[in-house]
Amino acid sequence: MRALLSVWDKTGLVELATGLAAHGVELVASGGTATALAEAGIAHRDVAEVTGFPEMLSGRVKTLHPRIHAGILADRSTPSHLADLADHDITPIDLVVCNLYPFASDPSVELIDVGGPTMVRAAAKNHEHVGVLTSPTQYGDVLGEIRTTGTLSNATRHHLARAAFAHTAAYDAQIVRWFDAGGAIGGVPEGTDAVLPPTLHLTLERAALTRYGENPHQVGARYRSVGSTPWWDGVFQHAGAPLSYLNLFDADAAWRLVHELGGDAPNLRAVAIIKHANASGAAIGASLVDAFEKALAADPQSAFGGVVAVLGEVDATLAAIIAGGPQADVIIASSFQSDAVTTLVTRRKATRLLSAPTPEALGLSVRTLGDTALVQNADELLVPVADWRCVTVAQPSDQQLQDMQVAWRVCARTTSNAVVIAHDGVAVGIGAGQQSRVVAAGIARAKAGDAARGAAAASDAFFPFADGLDALTSCGVTAVVQPGGSVRDQEVIAAADAARIVMMITGERHFRH
Repeated sequence: MRALLSVWDKTGLVELATGLAAHGVELVASGGTATALAEAGIAHRDVAEVTGFPEMLSGRVKTLHPRIHAGILADRSTPSHLADLADHDITPIDLVVCNLYPFASDPSVELIDVGGPTMVRAAAKNHEHVGVLTSPTQYGDVLGEIRTTGTLSNATRHHLARAAFAHTAAYDAQIVRWFDAGGAIGGVPEGTDAVLPPTLHLTLERAALTRYGENPHQVGARYRSVGSTPWWDGVFQHAGAPLSYLNLFDADAAWRLVHELGGDAPNLRAVAIIKHANASGAAIGASLVDAFEKALAADPQSAFGGVVAVLGEVDATLAAIIAGGPQADVIIASSFQSDAVTTLVTRRKATRLLSAPTPEALGLSVRTLGDTALVQNADELLVPVADWRCVTVAQPSDQQLQDMQVAWRVCARTTSNAVVIAHDGVAVGIGAGQQSRVVAAGIARAKAGDAARGAAAASDAFFPFADGLDALTSCGVTAVVQPGGSVRDQEVIAAADAARIVMMITGERHFRH
């Protein structure tokens, strides 16, 4: 056997080369790989010795030679290929070990690998005869198989080839994204949409399987962008059953919402309880216990089987209170004290306990419709409270502003049509996913009950008629925030003035489907 080694990442190289050499494999190496083998005292031939041609162009050209690529690409089952090798005295290459320049670590023209992808793709194409290794994580299994059987099985070569093509596809995608961002020329070309480029190259690697998808008859998994480290990779599970598809979906919604609620309130603590990606309760309070109890009281029935998100550390006191309430499928927090974990494990064995870092900003949203995809940038809360416009005679108090802000943030993350009522920093009534805004307001009012009196409300889109507003003012809501933009805005504003309530306009809609 002959193996060609040309790697940027030298992790495990010496161990692999030593094992191959011990099994009688002839080693051919290039550039820095050859230097590393020489320093380790491992016998090998340099690529230049095989090709009869020195490296040139500052190392840009070294393996791009017929004596290398004919050795990789020769189909051993085709007599004419074997004759060509014999005529030119070329030895076949049975194993290619190659990983690429780390383009993503410092994108630049010099880190666009050419020879590496060429070798990898050649070996992967000829996988009936050649094995290709693109990651140090593959070395152990491959070396073990060679030691045991003296060769690589068809199944192993097929598996390695599939991984190799995925590796080069991900690499090329990184380069395309760099071009789209203007990295290649120092700016985005005129007429190019940097947010939605002409093509999208999403390369995802499976990070974890879930028990099933949304329903038991579906399969599910969590993927991540190749080369990225999303916040989910930093999550530590202290206890509980494995995470399901919906656990992940709902916990992500809960963790992002609680960060938005607590982001502008450094002296307050935030808790959100999520069910089916919508909040059943959310609150800011003087302490985490205070915030949790208020969030739970908003809708204790819907909280059963939900996700509790705590922006801070869960101590034994809070753990006991949570454990004494409705069963939570997931509790996600900044951290847990050890005695809190003990309390929750003792009383809620199935509950998944997750410590999590701050979530990264959302990028593009991609929703597939068969072979079609709808793509948009993330829905951010762009307009600060200071830029909201009061359009009524009545002016907001500080408490009304705070309540409108809580209602607005929860409403923006609630399935449309959505109306949310908040009182004293608590989302006490949440109407979600309704075809009619009046019905959404009615649900929010019914859930809020007496807590609607003196409360603030938010609507994720404008009121097309005054009837939706009337549904809120009739139960005692005294302040409303909404995007505005309806042709009947003046009628709605007039209705707000007639009810002597505050109305704020954001100029920003937040539909969520």
